[in-house]
Amino acid sequence: MDKRLQAIAENFDKMKIGVDEPFKFNCTMCGKCCKGRTDILLNPKDVFNLAKELDMAPIQVIEKYCEVYVGESSRIPIVRLVPVGPYQICPLLKGNRCSVHNAKPTVCAIFPIGRAFSLPVEEAGNAKFSGKDIQYILQPITCGDKRKEHTVREWLSDFNIPVDDQFFVDWQTSVCRIGASIREIEKTFPESVMGQIFNLIFASAYVNYITTQDFKEQFDKNIAKVVELVEMLPKKLGDFYKFIKENGGGDSDE
Repeated sequence: MDKRLQAIAENFDKMKIGVDEPFKFNCTMCGKCCKGRTDILLNPKDVFNLAKELDMAPIQVIEKYCEVYVGESSRIPIVRLVPVGPYQICPLLKGNRCSVHNAKPTVCAIFPIGRAFSLPVEEAGNAKFSGKDIQYILQPITCGDKRKEHTVREWLSDFNIPVDDQFFVDWQTSVCRIGASIREIEKTFPESVMGQIFNLIFASAYVNYITTQDFKEQFDKNIAKVVELVEMLPKKLGDFYKFIKENGGGDSDE
């Protein structure tokens, strides 16, 4: 885990802030928060928004700016924005300004606010989150100044993000359910098959979108297929290989 993310996880309770609790922060566009960051993770909506803004396909955005790996604890494919150069600068930063400001990743848009759900790993398979379960934190501020005061609710509204963001709820719920199933599947399936499963999840969750069409409708359809499949996978191996072929996750003839 990235050291910064680990520090947040270890101090999460101390950093929590209520949605109507004030904090002081003013962005001076110094670009400091876009440098030295190796922890910018993109969700499917982030990838979609970037692809639409840059007039690229989702897979092109990922191949050009990101890396993909399987999360150590989540056990699902993770898409990370890869910084460049000796100073680890965000590849989307141009002259200390975000070149995709209108479509910047959510974690960047809401900085210095962060958000998460709290749930023991053993309960992940039965995750039933709601917008009221979202917890917010105030991250350490090492850039800008404190000339302006905001509440979390006001700060998020400036970026058109509701405090009870339904997409965030749906995505995190799906991550928990998929991850719980994967942890069980990994006990039985060989590494070669697991590779195909991860490819399938990656393609369905992040890649199989048409940017001229509504994101939510496509996301709901894609993620529902993945959740359904991984939860029935041990009993439906034949359906799994058929699904892989139809959705570009591999070329197995088994």
